[in-house]
Amino acid sequence: MAAAPVIFWFRQDLRLADNPALAAAARQGVVMPVYILDDEESGQWRMGGASRWWLHRSLQQLEQQLQGHLRFFSGKAGDILQSLSREVGAEKVFWSRCYEPWRIDRDRRIKENLNHAGIVVQSFNASLLWEPWEVLKGDGTPYKVFTPYYRKGCLGRNVPRDPTDPVVSLRFQPLTELSGSCHLDELELLPRQSWHKKLEHHWQPGETGAHLRLDQFVTNGLHGYRQGRDFPALKQTSRLSPHLHFGEISPQQIRQALLTAAARGNVPEADLDHFLSELGWREFSYYQLYHVPHLPERPLRVEFERFPWVYDEQRLKLWQRGMTGYPLVDAGMRELWQTGFMHNRVRMVVGSFLVKNLLLPWQQGENWFRDCLVDADLASNSASWQWVAGCGADAAPYFRIFNPVTQGQKFDPQGDYTRRYVPEIAALPDKYLHAPWEAPGELLEQANIVLGRDYPLPIVDLKVSRQRALAAYQQMRHSG
Repeated sequence: MAAAPVIFWFRQDLRLADNPALAAAARQGVVMPVYILDDEESGQWRMGGASRWWLHRSLQQLEQQLQGHLRFFSGKAGDILQSLSREVGAEKVFWSRCYEPWRIDRDRRIKENLNHAGIVVQSFNASLLWEPWEVLKGDGTPYKVFTPYYRKGCLGRNVPRDPTDPVVSLRFQPLTELSGSCHLDELELLPRQSWHKKLEHHWQPGETGAHLRLDQFVTNGLHGYRQGRDFPALKQTSRLSPHLHFGEISPQQIRQALLTAAARGNVPEADLDHFLSELGWREFSYYQLYHVPHLPERPLRVEFERFPWVYDEQRLKLWQRGMTGYPLVDAGMRELWQTGFMHNRVRMVVGSFLVKNLLLPWQQGENWFRDCLVDADLASNSASWQWVAGCGADAAPYFRIFNPVTQGQKFDPQGDYTRRYVPEIAALPDKYLHAPWEAPGELLEQANIVLGRDYPLPIVDLKVSRQRALAAYQQMRHSG
């Protein structure tokens, strides 16, 4: 009689190397790997278009790595796992943990139901250096500020595990027809329109692409990272975030690669420490989401529930399209649309512009980023928007309002980044590139630029909108 297979449920761990749950399943015997697209229970947190494109490409590679044995399903994961277990006689289901609130609730129900049916469920940590419940203050409560969380709570107590080798000895359940299974294309992850094709030029989803990206960063980007990461024209950022989000590479693997490079003397300590702290910020975002499940919807600082936000659909659309009249903001929003990514420094600038100069709610920015980013991560996206809005943990003060003109002049002084994404004003000299409305009329004429026709005039005045934002902040503080 054939041994009962172990169902391995791939989720946000789309890799063979350093996958503790997959390795444990392989040790049990015959494995049936499955992927379930659960759009029914994700509700409002359903993946955006850019993420779905990435997922399709990543699953393509994973299916090849698994020699065609990855089985695809669409629907409620709990119902599918119950019926699949009965159909193939599985007595065990293994998966890697996810930390979004809706997934935690769903996984708890699934585990209870499977256990009730006599099926053993085992879950593992595959995506974090530290489990959120492992890092607590002396009184047992969670940290609310990043530095003590990271330096004292994480580095001071727990050394992350070392990564493990790829699983190479998988024995698969023989391929047979399964009720409800489908082909990858039938998941309909690719958009019906062809806008996603431009993303193909910028990314290589999948485990192979993740390690190529890591190697490139360690070789060419890590040295000088601390200063260089602020300049969007430089290739000084890792661009590993989408690979991390989909679990094509683990933070343990990245950490080990960095420490190995540093041990060879190739990396200044300041650059190494700064990048490791960025991994720490990712951990802190998941930590916040785990301990405060309403993070994506409601401000952590409760007084911001009273903030007098403005709801202006027209200005929101101009921001989304990169047509605000502020070149650095527009360059960032266009980079997002064209590549599924935005440089971190520019994310802060466009975020500040939305919530402070336009007084639009940060949740609208979070929603747009979630749809357009290939690295759309509920924890990082929500925590970052709360940070820039001044209402989150360890947040920037609300009165810290990024000026897109001075930010552009400081971090894109030669305009290489801005000209790439706002070509209609590329002919302007550097002096006026970030404030084209200040350019003399004859200079605009020589460059064949008519503001308001070829490029928009500013949709708000920076000084006036800054004062309006500060007044709104004072109104909120005194209305409690």
